[in-house]
Amino acid sequence: MVRRTKTEALETRSRLLDAAERLFQAKGVSSTTLADIATAAGATRGAVYHHFRDKADLFNAMMERVTMPMESSLAEVGRTAAAQADPLQSLRDSMTHALRQTATDERTRRVFEVATHKVEYTDEMQAVRERHLRVRNACVAEMRTTLQAAARREGVDLPIPVAAAALGLHNLIDGLIQNWMLDPQAFDLVQRGRQTFDTFLAGLGFSAQKRVRSGRAAGARSRQATGEAEPTAAPTAQNT
Repeated sequence: MVRRTKTEALETRSRLLDAAERLFQAKGVSSTTLADIATAAGATRGAVYHHFRDKADLFNAMMERVTMPMESSLAEVGRTAAAQADPLQSLRDSMTHALRQTATDERTRRVFEVATHKVEYTDEMQAVRERHLRVRNACVAEMRTTLQAAARREGVDLPIPVAAAALGLHNLIDGLIQNWMLDPQAFDLVQRGRQTFDTFLAGLGFSAQKRVRSGRAAGARSRQATGEAEPTAAPTAQNT
């Protein structure tokens, strides 16, 4: 009986989060009430408060269900950057994974759209703003650690402070995702992401040729494993 009750409670919680995702995307966070979410989930408002303190708590729980682009994979890269043979290739692979997840996983895309385009930092949503800042700061710190390790290994004297380089790289990739969300048909997110990443690193003084070849080889292995078709042409200045 206890096991069934716990299962039912988890199912209710999941329905509430599913409903919140859909309503937040359709109406925006500020225009969606907890009563709206309860109704859409076929639950009571009391059930909402049983699982969540308030709307911000529910919103953050919705975010935690999905590994947002660049969060967990970047965390691993940052922790192991000093010991990696090619920290920048690991960072590139992590970024590519995040972009591909955004482009192909419906839930990730929906939650990311809500988090970036559908939320206002009102008084009741300060906990959401704080979470966004924690995640952003953690991602930038991990990029900084990786860039530092790569500069030491390759003997590169960065033209700007590493903190500025890490912030710039994060803003480039994050901004690219946000612009792609406005019109997913406008460009290939993964391809443009790789180009943006490699161009930025070249501007910092890193050699991209070895990394690009390694990335293409990894991409070919991934396509072979998944049955994905080979690209018709490699991206160049003439065909991009």
